[in-house]
Parts: sequence; C-alpha cells; structure tokens
Amino acid sequence: MRHAHASPHRMLMHETLWFLIVGGVLVFMGLAATTLRRLPVSAAMFYLAIGYALGPPGIGLLRLDMIADAHLLRVITEVALLVSLFAIGLRLRLGMLEKLWTVPLRLGFLAMLATIPLLTLFGVYALNLGWGPALLLAAILAPTDPVLAHDVQVHNPGDHDLLRFALSGEGGLNDGIALPFAVLGLTLCAAPAAAAGDLLNLKLAGSIVWGVAGALAIGGGLGWATTHAVAWLRTRHAQALGLEGFFALGLIELCFGAAQLAQTYGFLAVFAAGVAMRRVEHRASGGMSARKAIGTVDSEDVEATAANPSKAHAFMTESVLGFTIELERIAEVAVMAMVGNVLATMQAPLFTWQTVALTVTLFVLVRPVSVELSLLGSSATPTQRRLMSWFGIRGIGSFYYLAFALENGSAANVAPLVPLTLAVIAASVVVHGVSATPLMNWYHRLRSREG
Repeated sequence: MRHAHASPHRMLMHETLWFLIVGGVLVFMGLAATTLRRLPVSAAMFYLAIGYALGPPGIGLLRLDMIADAHLLRVITEVALLVSLFAIGLRLRLGMLEKLWTVPLRLGFLAMLATIPLLTLFGVYALNLGWGPALLLAAILAPTDPVLAHDVQVHNPGDHDLLRFALSGEGGLNDGIALPFAVLGLTLCAAPAAAAGDLLNLKLAGSIVWGVAGALAIGGGLGWATTHAVAWLRTRHAQALGLEGFFALGLIELCFGAAQLAQTYGFLAVFAAGVAMRRVEHRASGGMSARKAIGTVDSEDVEATAANPSKAHAFMTESVLGFTIELERIAEVAVMAMVGNVLATMQAPLFTWQTVALTVTLFVLVRPVSVELSLLGSSATPTQRRLMSWFGIRGIGSFYYLAFALENGSAANVAPLVPLTLAVIAASVVVHGVSATPLMNWYHRLRSREG
C-alpha cells in the first residue's frame, strides 16, 4: 500500500519495481510455456507462488485483503471468467444436436446439482456450519474451473475426444448455474426462516429454468446475429475488416449485459455466444476444419482473406479465438497471483483439520459420486469417468463466488468460509496441476492403443 508521506523517489522506485516484476514474469512464461506443458506442473502453480512472494512473507510489495478488497477481486475475476467462458465456447466445434453434447450437459447440470446437497450436508454435519453458510460454501465450491483446466480441455476446435470435450463443456456451463444457490445461501444466512420457505415452493426452480433458458437464448442469439452481420459486411461490402479483438470484447460485454438486464445468468450467456459463433463458422465451412477452410493467407493482403466469402467465417472465428486465448492467459496470471497474495495476507491458518477434511471429501468422495450419478447410462468408458471424477478442478470460479459472497453478505457469516475455500483452491491448483500432464499422457497412450 502506498502511503501519503512517501517521497516521490520512493514512489517512482515502487512503480519501477512493478514494471520489472510484471515484465519478467510475462517474458519468462512466454518462453517457458512449451516446456511447462511437458512437465508435471502447471503455470497456475507458478502464478500462485509469485502472488504469495509479493505479499508480506516475501518482498511485501502487494497486500490484498479478501474481505476489505472483495469488490476489486470480484470485478477482476469476473472479467477473467467472461473471457475464458467465451474462449471455451469457441473451442467446441460440434453441431448442437450431436449426441456428444449430452455428457457435458450432464456434468454441467446434474453433477453440480448433486455436488451442492452433498457438500451442504458435509458442511452442516462435519464442519458444524449453519444451513445458510453450508449451502453458500457448497455453491462456492460447486462449479469446476474454466480457466485452470486448460491442460485437460479441448485445445483445437474439432477435437471431439469425449473426456476433453466433456470437461470443457462442463467448465463453460456450471459457473453461471451456481449463482442462484449462492444467492439462496446468502439469504439463508440473513433470514433463515424466510429463505427456508423458498426451498419448498417453485420460486427457485422457476428462476433457474428462466436463468438457464434465457441466458442460452440471449447469448446464442447475439452470437449468431453479430457473427452473421460482421461476415455479411465483410463479404458483401468489404467493410468491418480487422479489429477482431474489439468485436470479441464487444460481444462478450453485450451478452453479459443483456443477460444481466434480463435477470438470467450472464456467464452462461457468454459461453453460449462463443458456441454460437463457432456453430456459424462450422456450418459456413461445410464440414472442413477451420484452418483448411482458411487455407493460405497472403501476408501482404490479409483483408482479401477476411472478405473472401468461402473463408470469412473461419478467418474471423479463428482470429477471435486467438485473441481471447491470449487474454485468457493474461487473466490467469492476474487472478492466480491475486489468490496467492490473499493466501499470504490471510490471518487464519490455511490448513486445519476442517480444510483438509473438506478438500479430501470433495476430491475423493463428493466429486466422484456426483460424476457417476450424472453419467449413469452414458457412453463414457470407466477410464473416462474416473478421469472426469478426478479433474473436477476448483479455482477462479470458486474465488469469484467467494468474493461475490463477501461483497453481498455479512462478514460474520462469510468470513469463516474464506480459509475453507482458499484451501480447496490452493490444493486443487497443486494436486491437479501436478497430476494433469502424466494422467493425460497416460490417457492419450491408452486411446492410441485402443485406436
């Protein structure tokens, strides 16, 4: 924190140090990204450690407080989630009526709806929380992470591997669906008798149905309409060429704002917009891969490719995807460093019997049971189900809902949930980060032998 009596020279040195640290981290990660993909570590582990080192136990350059800075942390994390959800939607290149969609839909809806009551019961009977805080904690930890799971997700559009497609789709779907349960948990904390009545009528069910259906309609509709409009301007009039980054950010913000205005789930709308944009490209490319549809791009006349009727949709979609992936990586650096710094400044002990019990129960009991229940009768193999059960990664989505709860609830009710949530996030970053590369390499070898 900067003090009013600090000298101009000291302030300048403070800012200079920030430039050196941020620049060094970004250059290092740009150089080391390829190497990290081959090692049993994840980039998020480094960012978490860097954020911790910037705090009081390290050089003391940054001090973020989870409660006092909840609004700032929520806003930054919200932006990171929006970019990531849009990028995930763009990666899922498949017809909307294809059977493969049933598995991520089951995980995104049914597995999360099983996770919440199981975690709530554990919070009440094992952690001695009230029903309101227990439900709130369950809602915070229920969504899987769309940002940190890129090691196990679809990388190239057109990848229809069931495991990667299912984990990608799940991460895109369940962040928005956690919202009504978080709100209900906050209401239960504030007025247990009044909120308990909501559980016994159709109000919650109706809000969820409208939130999901409205978000999908708004996001899908805006994604479809704006993509067609830009492609029409490019191919018919050679207008609206370039600046795909502005188009991507504008579509993300437009979908989120429209969904919020209609009281639906903004995160789900942004994901649906990405899926819709990819669907438009998929149909326009006539079954070819996007890269094959684009073909060779003349570096001297890129606009000719952008305006070519047979290439415009694929070129625009791939350009937008490349831009959002870069933003997603930058957002991952920022948010995971924030999480690490919050860990460094937290007064309560991070690892207690309660946090360890919650982490182990979620990873080895609640997540596997929820996945198995949701996938009954599905086409997933036993190996794929076990890996889906393991890779229920918790991270930035949970951090967002923790900040949301602190911003909208009373500190007395939400503060005890801070070490519980942060312990699960830290454990997930480390445990899943270490296991992702070897387990996915094993899975790929297994699939190759079966193939």
